[in-house]
Amino acid sequence: MINDKRKVVLVGTGMVGMSYAYALLNQNVCDELVLLDLDKKRAEGEAMDLNHGLAFSAANMKIYAGEYEDCKDADIVVISAGVAQKPGETRLALLKRNAKVFQSIIEPVTASGFDGIFLVATNPVDIMTKITYMLSGFNPRKVLGTGTALDTARLRYLLGEYLRVDPKNVHAYVMGEHGDSEFVPWSQAQIATKSILELCADNPEIDRQQLTEIEKEVQEAAYKIIEAKHATYYGIGMALTRITKAILGDENSVLTVSAMLKGEYGQTDVFSGVPCIINKNGVQRVLKLSLTPEENDRLGTSCRVLRECYDELSRDGM
Repeated sequence: MINDKRKVVLVGTGMVGMSYAYALLNQNVCDELVLLDLDKKRAEGEAMDLNHGLAFSAANMKIYAGEYEDCKDADIVVISAGVAQKPGETRLALLKRNAKVFQSIIEPVTASGFDGIFLVATNPVDIMTKITYMLSGFNPRKVLGTGTALDTARLRYLLGEYLRVDPKNVHAYVMGEHGDSEFVPWSQAQIATKSILELCADNPEIDRQQLTEIEKEVQEAAYKIIEAKHATYYGIGMALTRITKAILGDENSVLTVSAMLKGEYGQTDVFSGVPCIINKNGVQRVLKLSLTPEENDRLGTSCRVLRECYDELSRDGM
């Protein structure tokens, strides 16, 4: 770490950012939390609100609204800022607007002398993580996004419910784009060390078709939540917190983050959600799973979607 204090700068104090900040406070994850927002008054109000809860928390955090200069000695800069999609707006048009927002963020962060880890939550997160990498010029291992961390948590919750097992003992992953082309490599899914596909074969009460339905439910979860309450923020806030703990604690934990692939799974120069070992240096390495040929093809398709989207954005003058 850069200094003895665990310092996090959060850029964007919307619902995602503040769900993350609230989780940081309640889990006592860092020592210093700086809130940055284009609306400085809102950031100040959010800092006040969090500080007023310190007396009820085990944390002894320093929380305040700051400036980009405060990034200089931060361990992590988390970006949850971005513009919302307008009715009828295309994905590419939204990407172009968010790319401009990120340009206004990344430049002052790097100009401050920041040399820590960039952690991105803004959607479409895989593309925005690559934009952060391109704009910052950082080592790609120091730039990561939330990727499919939340999707993986949703999968484990649903599998735990179906199989009546604690989700903490479910070892399964969602890989690829944090979006419509994501998929579950079922060949790698286990309960403890028992393959879930073997469980299906051994137990007639476990329906293989139900696993397909669970995969579909994971893919559609965000749409359902947005339909019901207009936005998702608690789950992603906790996913951000988990990744932050892995970095600050130098844990070497395996999490499905959006990371640059450099030949793994036959993919290069694309950020995608894959299991990675996360520590104080960011992505210590991509943990390559033994996918089946079909699963490897599905990952290739998902990466192609991401690559084409970024290329279209670049051609359109990002």
